[in-house]
Amino acid sequence: MQNSKRKELVVSAIQNGTVIDHIPAKSVFRVMRMLNLEQTESQITVGMNLESHKYGRKGIIKVSGQFFESEAINKIALIAPTASMIVIKDYEVIEKRNVEIPDEITRFVRCVNPNCITNHQAVATRFKVIDKEDLKLQCHFCEKITGKNNIDIL
Repeated sequence: MQNSKRKELVVSAIQNGTVIDHIPAKSVFRVMRMLNLEQTESQITVGMNLESHKYGRKGIIKVSGQFFESEAINKIALIAPTASMIVIKDYEVIEKRNVEIPDEITRFVRCVNPNCITNHQAVATRFKVIDKEDLKLQCHFCEKITGKNNIDIL
């Protein structure tokens, strides 16, 4: 008799909710914090350092009962530009799309310039995305350029 070992862990499907797939493995917890998922009562399944044919290693977050609006999706794009969003309803995939970095970002990134008006007055931040590949943002107010390693998401 041959000994067959189980090689996969089966994770239950979600009835309704969102799956964020193809997250760079090192960015999984940053995405969770940014979406404030540690405060939710929803069931969450997290996978990290999973094999990916396309990216080598990836992460995945399954959130039951939650759907994300465009601002949250834009935040995910800044942290995990390779991510895809999968909307599940009644256990069926309703929508699957890759996140995209928008041309302009408003309200949710802090300007790195301590002298910028947005850091001293109640003015919503606004950035023009000047490089989507290497992720560089230019502040609309002070014109300071912020690189991907210095982006502070509010």
